[in-house]
Amino acid sequence: MPFSTAEAFAPATVANLGVGFDILGLALDEPGDVVIAERTELPGVTLANIEGDGGRLPRTPSKNTACVAAQSVLRAAGVKHGARLTIKKGLPSASGLGSSAASAVAAAVAVNALLENPLPKADLLPACLDGEAIASGYHPDNVAPCLFGGITLAFGIRAHQIVSLPIPSSLYLVLVTPDVEVPTAQARAVLPATVPLRQMVKQTAMVARLIDAIYRGDIPAMSAAMEGDEVIEAARAHLMPMLAEARTAAKASGAQGLVISGAGPTLCAVCDNPEAAEDVTEALRIVYAEAHIECMARWTQVAVDGARVIRAQ
Repeated sequence: MPFSTAEAFAPATVANLGVGFDILGLALDEPGDVVIAERTELPGVTLANIEGDGGRLPRTPSKNTACVAAQSVLRAAGVKHGARLTIKKGLPSASGLGSSAASAVAAAVAVNALLENPLPKADLLPACLDGEAIASGYHPDNVAPCLFGGITLAFGIRAHQIVSLPIPSSLYLVLVTPDVEVPTAQARAVLPATVPLRQMVKQTAMVARLIDAIYRGDIPAMSAAMEGDEVIEAARAHLMPMLAEARTAAKASGAQGLVISGAGPTLCAVCDNPEAAEDVTEALRIVYAEAHIECMARWTQVAVDGARVIRAQ
């Protein structure tokens, strides 16, 4: 008997890692999105419900990242029947945690499981990118780590152009998400069209330093390289409330560094032990509380496995 329903989880992600704009990202143990896919005899993808989004996400399938990704999987698998999706959002939209990518990836993995996994994980990447493109274009800095897990370097949009980097064993990440939205389109619109040669040289040097530090498991060097960005953060800093204050408080409480997560407004502090992560989490809560800005703060680690099937029956 073919499966009638399948459920998948896809994790939040931190894109860019400061200096690696559109090419670097990592998956987080938590939080994430869940998508339930149900088999329908009629072709195509329909949307049953979206939970946890406050009614803000598109209900039209052609404009919804999960539905677009699901349709792409059905097309790639060559099946004639369809799927109905229920999306359970664990990630706020426009938060810098890869919300649109998580929905797309969870939907692709769920529909593939519903079809009894005809496509290997690597072959799901194009479908996930099709979904993500609805929100922010074809770049795999969120999609790749969300799908494959770990820390990824992308030098293209094909599976063979995604490289998995080692995960430093003592890497702990503190995330603070203030209650403001920074849509990806807005965050990309403020970026400079050209970059001076001096900045390009420094930026590429910092990317190289970051990769070296990751391979050596050197958290202080990794953090310093991540903070070495002079291009993206400089253009986006005004969109991030309390960025300077948060960085100062995080470092005073034991963080090695702090950067913008993806397009923001989530900030990601880097720590090298769980005790520091606890202290930094509380310090960042206090920064926003004193500014009378609601926020959500937590600490977590890198997810090794990425998206996964929860059940299929």
